[in-house]
Amino acid sequence: MNREEQWLLPDGVEEVLPERAAAIESLRRELLDLFARWGYQLVFPPLIEFLDSLLNGTGRDLERETFKLTDQQSGRLMGIRPDITPQVARIDAHSLRRSAPTRLCYCSTAVRTRCQPGGSRTPYQIGVELFGHAGVQSDAEVLALMLDTLALAGVAPVTLDLGHVGIYRALVRRAGLSADDEAALSDIYLRKARDELDAFLSELSLTTELRDALAALPWLAGGREVLAEAREALAPFGADVVSAIDELDALAAFSEARYPAVQLHIDAGELRGYHYHTGCLFAAYVDGASEPVAKGGRYDHIGEVFGRARPATGFSADLRLLANGRRASVGGAILAEGDWLESAFAEQVNKLRSDGETVVVALPGADNDARTLSCNRRLISQSGNWIVEPL
Repeated sequence: MNREEQWLLPDGVEEVLPERAAAIESLRRELLDLFARWGYQLVFPPLIEFLDSLLNGTGRDLERETFKLTDQQSGRLMGIRPDITPQVARIDAHSLRRSAPTRLCYCSTAVRTRCQPGGSRTPYQIGVELFGHAGVQSDAEVLALMLDTLALAGVAPVTLDLGHVGIYRALVRRAGLSADDEAALSDIYLRKARDELDAFLSELSLTTELRDALAALPWLAGGREVLAEAREALAPFGADVVSAIDELDALAAFSEARYPAVQLHIDAGELRGYHYHTGCLFAAYVDGASEPVAKGGRYDHIGEVFGRARPATGFSADLRLLANGRRASVGGAILAEGDWLESAFAEQVNKLRSDGETVVVALPGADNDARTLSCNRRLISQSGNWIVEPL
């Protein structure tokens, strides 16, 4: 290995340099302030924990994404978190144990064994979780906060994709499919393989009506008018199907009324995160991207393994992706030309800093290039007075 190769980073891992780091950090502060104004409290889940806790329950779907290591103190296996949401669910269920609805938010790095499509192996994950309410109103709150997050980040134009896994779940229960058949069918849905779907359904012992409904579901997609088609085609299959369509319709109506500039797309057969989610799904896309810039939905059983199966809904995003194209607001620093060891100079520098100015002290014998140091003014002593002048 030559010296240049020695410093190469693994695929999907990046370092963030000062200008972009400043933009990301500026956005992080603004978003956490936004979440706080909505009543979401910040938590810091641990980067590593014992594997049997980290991958418990729904977290087991993340096992292939998890780096594993042996704890040198206990000898037990530990994992580096690939996703923060299950940890926040544990905090709600096991550590806080509140009876009232709990609103939590987080912003930290997750680490994954594989690079996500169009993403990173070390996403800087930011998100919110709302525990303790099962109605569509809490889904609407989280959806609104997701769209406000994108607006604050300057992400536009946005296409909002809405779905509800309850429609599919109700049809599968009605069909009485085995676990293997259900898994095979959901995989075909995710790939939207029409010919394969028709062939698969033809081999199952189903009524013609139910076979037709399962065949049609993946293509019930488009504008809000699709929901009327879904009602007409799927209402005969029970109250659970109708209830799921009603929830989806309520969320679509809310989105159209509150965010008219956001393009709405309904996908009644959306199964992204099917084994994880239990209700409404939402994802935000920007032009030219195949992966969502933010996504979320309902996952009511996530806290069950921690002793409290509270209803839950939330969203998450990669803060670094949100900050793409964003620049941190920079007023320009002051280059202070003087001797830091002299008390009068040091006092003047400290006064400027306490007034909110960014002051960079020029070091003797160094190349104190103002542009490199992002300075547009300088502090100098002139006739016994300290003055700040433009560069």
